[in-house]
Amino acid sequence: MFANRFTAFVDACALAGALKRNLLLSLAEAEFFRVRWSTQVLDETARSIEESLAGKGVQDARERALRARAAMEAAFDEALVTDFGEFLSVRGGLPDPNDAHVLAAALKTQAATIVTDNIKHFPETVLADLNIEARPTDAFLADTIALDPGRAVAAIARMRARFKKPEMTADALLLEMEAKGLLETADLLRPYAQALQCPDRSELRRSGSACAGPAGSRAGDAYARVTSAQQSSVS
Repeated sequence: MFANRFTAFVDACALAGALKRNLLLSLAEAEFFRVRWSTQVLDETARSIEESLAGKGVQDARERALRARAAMEAAFDEALVTDFGEFLSVRGGLPDPNDAHVLAAALKTQAATIVTDNIKHFPETVLADLNIEARPTDAFLADTIALDPGRAVAAIARMRARFKKPEMTADALLLEMEAKGLLETADLLRPYAQALQCPDRSELRRSGSACAGPAGSRAGDAYARVTSAQQSSVS
């Protein structure tokens, strides 16, 4: 556990894709950072999930998207930021005024970072004076993992082990990260590929394999609460 966990406000574009969402929530549940979002961010996330699933021909896309949102809210019941209207005026210089709600909520919760893949929408010249930064999802994940690679790899290994439809090996997971543009994250995790294959020591004993690297064992009931907030398949 990190005594000085920082707060990260996560934009909808970082939560819409299942793989990015899985990674972010896994590291948040492992207590690397405090995740925060707003109702508007959750609305946008649910719409994006629905559109993605509908585009794949999923008949109950809306219901699945709403379930994913509800599960996120239940798993991280402290994450919702409200009553940030007074901060909406601090939006001068933002290229898109529609992003004002993201900056306002981040300021209200005193976030150190806005995790977003719309970096151009949050210029450093605007954020510097506000003591906040915007980081793309890939860079944020890589920086977070680097804080404690052993614990991070253990959390991501448990995440990988939960993928059932389809199941995914560690090597396949790394390839999927690259396909989704998470190049820095994949490069950082590649030396731990063997450890990613074994989420805990009980699996080591069952399989008899020699997984390298610290696997960790903090799964438990507290960690399990995030499982339903993540889709089993990556998209």
